[in-house]
Parts: sequence; structure tokens; C-alpha cells
Amino acid sequence: MTETPTLPVHLRRDGYEPIPELAKLREEQPVSPAEMLNGGTGWLVTRYDDVRHVLSDVENFSNRWEPSETGGDGSGFLLGYDPPDHTSLRKLLTGEFTVRRLRRLEPRINAIIAEHLDKMEQTGPPADLVEAFALPIPSLVICELLGVPYADRADFQRRSNIRLDLSLPLDYRMEVEAEGLEYMANLVAEQRRDPGEDMIGMLIREHGDAITDRELSGLADLLLLAGHETTSNMLGLGTLLLLQNPEQLAFARDPRNIDQAVEEMLRYLSIVRTVIPRLARTDVELGGQQISAGDVVVCSVPAANRDPVLDPRADEFDVSRKIAAHLAFGHGLHHCLGAPLARMEMRLAFPALFERFPTLRLGIPVENVKYRAFSFVFGVAELPLEW
Repeated sequence: MTETPTLPVHLRRDGYEPIPELAKLREEQPVSPAEMLNGGTGWLVTRYDDVRHVLSDVENFSNRWEPSETGGDGSGFLLGYDPPDHTSLRKLLTGEFTVRRLRRLEPRINAIIAEHLDKMEQTGPPADLVEAFALPIPSLVICELLGVPYADRADFQRRSNIRLDLSLPLDYRMEVEAEGLEYMANLVAEQRRDPGEDMIGMLIREHGDAITDRELSGLADLLLLAGHETTSNMLGLGTLLLLQNPEQLAFARDPRNIDQAVEEMLRYLSIVRTVIPRLARTDVELGGQQISAGDVVVCSVPAANRDPVLDPRADEFDVSRKIAAHLAFGHGLHHCLGAPLARMEMRLAFPALFERFPTLRLGIPVENVKYRAFSFVFGVAELPLEW
């Protein structure tokens, strides 16, 4: 029988809140020794300014890991690249994720949202929001954008759950990751023969000589994984948060406030517990702590986003305030490429959900909500709702 591991302090939650120990570390020892999930040791960074510094300082902190630590050979896994390789690869995609370019998707996203709300209404309460709304909408959007058959969603969602489940053995997660890369390699091979009008087809038509099939497979695999996992969990957990805070929900219902409300939910929930760990390239001082070349450095996004330097009431959920520079999408060169798409999906989905079901409420006691406690991307496993 496999024993469930105890998560390191930077990966634990108390409900949807960061655990109090993170705030204590941020105040008393903002760069502290930390245990890693693999049994190794490193440094945990919890203060907002220090996290921003690490994520922007590519001279002293590297994203490049040995292939054995990331699975496969890491080809196309953009988060594991340093400049200049990162710059070259990301440049191929940047134009596809501009706000202006993504606006052309808005009518289709609205149609997808309406279709799933119709199904919820027809089926009637109760409904599991994750299964009926939060998971299928971003999955369908990223499938259509990339050129991945939506009919294959059961398999890639299963693989995503396993790959992100930190309670499972690393070897098993890497084995499933290899399955995903093989699946994507087959799609890339098909598109090499007959490029479609989607993003994979565009990359082949416009940059086919500048990117290898392994790079393209790894890149598409990352976009598929990140494109549905993060937004899905924000829709599920964000809905729970709003239902638990009716005065905040009332403010967010006003269309003029939805952008601000989405930013506050991103900051407050910080569902990505850490960004990809960095490796110190050189001996460097950070937050008064000496770090040696080769040391692992982990940045806590929830701790940084609750730092009082952002707002003295950063531990409170308040959609009426404006905090511009939260770190929910990272910072620096590796700032999330898909952030504009995720924002647009949330900005459209939350108002549509609460407008269609104005009496929406939790269908179970809040203490019975099941969280994805061991998933790298935090969220709810299911969210039974009534209306």
C-alpha cells in the first residue's frame, strides 16, 4: 500500500487559505530552509519583493533542470528554458496570446459558456459545477485553440490529474507525462502532413523550420495542460469563494466590476502554489540569506500575494480594492503566456453563471467541500450546487 506523503509547508492549505506558518515565515524568516517533496532541501522565499526579484533575475536564478527531474528531455517545456532558448521559443507564440488577437475568440467562448449553462438548466439542480461548467469550458476553448480533438478530453484530463497529483510516485507521474507527449507527438505528425487552421497548424506553417517536432509536442502539451487546469480550478474555487462572501458577490455581479473582481480572486486564491523552482547559478544573497550556487529556490505565490506590502489587509478578500501587480501568473520572462486568455474566460464565465442562476448556492455544508489537496494546481475536486 502506497503511503500518502506529507506535503512540505509551501504546498499545504487550510481549506482554501494558505496555512498560518507561511505568514509567520514571511514575517520572521522570509528566505528559510525548506524541505522539498523529493526529500531534498532548498530555500523557501515568501516575501513579495523577494519573489519578484527571483522571478526576474535570470542571471542568478535558472529555470533549467536536468531532464531526469522534469521527465522526458524537456523539449518544448517552456517553463524549463532559460534565455536565449526561452526567448526564441516564446517569440513564436507571443502574437497568438495578445489581448487584441484573443478578442476574436470572445464570441465563441460566450457560445461555449451558454451551451453549458443551458445543459445545467435542462438537467436541473443539483449539479457539480466542476463537471458541468468549470472543467469543460476551458478544456473546450484550449482544444479548439490548439487543434486538439475535444473527444479526447477524458484521456488528457485523466493524465493531467495524475501528473499534477503530488501524492503519487514521481516515476508514475513521469510515465503518464510520457503518454501525454506521445499523444501530442501523433497530433503534430498529422499536422505536419496537413496543417490545420489552429495554433499547432499555424506554428507548422509559419515556423515549421524553426521548431522541431519534439519541441512542438512539448510546447503543445504544456499549453493543453496549463490551459484547462488553471482556469478550471479558478472557476470552481472562485465560485465557492464568492458564494461564501455574498457582499463581495453583489459587487462582482456589476459588469463594471468584473475585471477588478477577477484580479482579486486570482490574488487571494493563488491556486498555483509555487512557480517552477529555480536553481541558483552563483552564490547570491537574498533577503539577508546567503544562497550557494546549485541551491534550489522555491517561491511561494500564496505567501507573496498575501504580503502586507501589497495591502495591510491582504489577508482579507475584498473585490472592491485594486492591487495591480499580484503574482498569480508569475512575473518576469516566465509570466504566464496564457494569462490574457484565462482572464477573458473568467471575465465572461463568472457573470454568465450568476446571471443565469441568481439563487445559486452551495448544495452541501462548506466543511464537506472536497479540495484537490495534493494537486500542484489547487482547487475543488467537486462543487455540488443548487438553485
